[in-house]
Amino acid sequence: MSTLKSACVPVMLLVIALASVPRAATRPPGAVWDSVARVLQSPDVFNGGYHRFNLPRSDLGLEIGGVKLAPELALGAWAGFSDDPGDAMMMGDLVLTTRELRPVLAELARQGLDVTAIHNHLAGEEPRLVYVHIHGHGEATALAKRLDRVVALTATPRPVTAVAAAPLAIDTALVFRGLGHSGKAHGAVAQASFMLVPGAVTMQGATVTPALGYASPVNLQAVGPGRAVATGDFAITGDKVEGMLRALAEHGITATALHTHMIGESPTIYFIHFWADGPLDDIAKGLRAAVDAAR
Repeated sequence: MSTLKSACVPVMLLVIALASVPRAATRPPGAVWDSVARVLQSPDVFNGGYHRFNLPRSDLGLEIGGVKLAPELALGAWAGFSDDPGDAMMMGDLVLTTRELRPVLAELARQGLDVTAIHNHLAGEEPRLVYVHIHGHGEATALAKRLDRVVALTATPRPVTAVAAAPLAIDTALVFRGLGHSGKAHGAVAQASFMLVPGAVTMQGATVTPALGYASPVNLQAVGPGRAVATGDFAITGDKVEGMLRALAEHGITATALHTHMIGESPTIYFIHFWADGPLDDIAKGLRAAVDAAR
């Protein structure tokens, strides 16, 4: 009898150990990201080492100075997850109307999701927008469910569907040559992304995936013969701020905001948002000058 009991002990320990393994950890990673996509009602876009779920505010007819802006230009709300479904870092950016701000902030608090910034990205836009940057850490599907309860309080159109193909209406060769960097385009909007922070960045003891936390997206929209508008933000360290602000001003590009998107990161990252309106070639070259100043 004692021999039988001894033999059962390792088996019982193994059963207990298996029972203690989190359920998400036993699921294939792909299944977890499929689950996140279903919860957020947005397709998973994996790029730059993280999973991005876009939540564009295509319901908002945004204008600046009489120019109607494409959603891709400045309405790209999103949530991103580092590639560890069992212990993911979630970061994102919610695009809100002023009436949505109060209930969204209350729900973020109830869901235990951190708010790392509340501010403007633009100047003179109609309707007035507020951008709320968020952060969370944990099992990916659980984070998505908490975020879903927040997004449900907004008029964000869901499910998010693929953007219909549109004829190219911007000179991408001119744009990418001027920027000195390739990118992508859809309709009248061309987009590129830079990485201007060297080395690793940590937040709350965890290494931040660069593209998730501190990429520098640049968006340009053709709005007429020889005319374009542009917006985006540059993520840089503090020693590069003044040089970039000067470069933008020298090229007629307005810095619309200077602030942080994270809390407690090391080194501290500053984000400079901008607005440009003028000849497409001049804007591209001016943005290139700002990038060069940061390097």
